[in-house]
Amino acid sequence: MKATDQYFDGIADKFVRNIYGTTKGKLRHLLLLESIQPFLDTPAQRIIEIGGGTGIMARELAVQGHHVTLTDASRDILNLAADLLHDFPQVDITHCPLQQIQQLDSYDLIVCHAVLEWLAEPFDALQFIAEKMRPGSRLSLSFFNRDAALFTNAVYGNFDYIARGLKVKNQVRLNPTNALRPVDVINFVEQQNMTVLAKSGIRCFHDYMKNKPESDDIFEQLLTLERQYRAQEPFCWMGKYFHLMLEKN
Repeated sequence: MKATDQYFDGIADKFVRNIYGTTKGKLRHLLLLESIQPFLDTPAQRIIEIGGGTGIMARELAVQGHHVTLTDASRDILNLAADLLHDFPQVDITHCPLQQIQQLDSYDLIVCHAVLEWLAEPFDALQFIAEKMRPGSRLSLSFFNRDAALFTNAVYGNFDYIARGLKVKNQVRLNPTNALRPVDVINFVEQQNMTVLAKSGIRCFHDYMKNKPESDDIFEQLLTLERQYRAQEPFCWMGKYFHLMLEKN
């Protein structure tokens, strides 16, 4: 059976609880927001967020004064985004799969976080974005780290799963289907005439903890540690997600 892109219609509420109602989701959002902050150095940038989901990142960018176009392939997800963003007229919401987005060359910054791993052909999608960008524009890209996924499953003794190439027997809709190796993505984007401006791991420690933080104090200590080491080798390569800031040459 041919693989297809994975959307979240019918499970939007479950998706929100699983991602943003947990310490892993909170950490991912905070660290990604901080990772792109140094590149929001000019006011009122034109930003498009591909696969922006419920609009949490779009809202943060709008608060800073940027004009944001939020796209997603799931209507159910965008209904939640519309509720969150109803007080932000500078955010446009568009129901559109990645491959149908038009005029990417009109944006200063493209945000594509945690999207590629849900696609049947992630490198085709990445090539599509790179080809449509204008020189000098930037891409904030994050994706599920295959190396970190393998390491995590080895720690937990899931050897059969590793032997199957990290493919489950029965696919769960909230499990990414196409984790990517950071070195492969870096090599690919450099071939697409893009320069890596910054790289960092997202959740380099959290997902390996036996006991996840249950108090605000422990969470803040972990956040401090994640901030300190996310851009340092070898720790950055072990982030459950990997973030790249890229510029089109």
